[in-house]
Amino acid sequence: MLRLLSIRNFVVVEALDLEVADGFSVLTGETGAGKSILLDALALLLGDRFELRQLKPGAERAELAAAFDVEEDCGVVAWLAEQGMAADAAPAETTLLLRRTQDAQGKSRAWINGRPATLAQLKEVGEMLVDLHGQNAHQSLLAADAQRALLDGFGGFTALARETASAWREWRTAAERRDAASAAARESAAERDLL
Repeated sequence: MLRLLSIRNFVVVEALDLEVADGFSVLTGETGAGKSILLDALALLLGDRFELRQLKPGAERAELAAAFDVEEDCGVVAWLAEQGMAADAAPAETTLLLRRTQDAQGKSRAWINGRPATLAQLKEVGEMLVDLHGQNAHQSLLAADAQRALLDGFGGFTALARETASAWREWRTAAERRDAASAAARESAAERDLL
């Protein structure tokens, strides 16, 4: 769940910190209230591409950050561990920090939990965190992984799906080690024949 959105020198916003309470799920407001700016900032934190026009005029750098509370069973914690980006916190519940900067020269940088990240990584974790509905927005229900997660959750198979994925990864690692050992044995036999 989104807990904090921090924006610096983005579009017309010099500085804004939006703290979100439990239950927040919809952002509405009148035309011109700034919803699009907030959603654009959030979308950039979730892997969209920065455009220089989004930098506040006269600013050297735009900086965006968001904090999310994530629970172990949502898949994000496992993904973070796989990527080597897990936070140093209790595994049952943790805070995920996303950060992006863009300077006036067009250089953009991203971090997940303080570690450098690619846009692809931001996009991947973003799809697990937020579902933005609007023009040109992400819609997770179109993604096969999201459909599978919803189906597993509805059927009560989330833990089984996680165990199966873990077993498959272990099997795949063992198969790769076996293939590497077979290749080494063939190379050794070929070298022995040559000698």
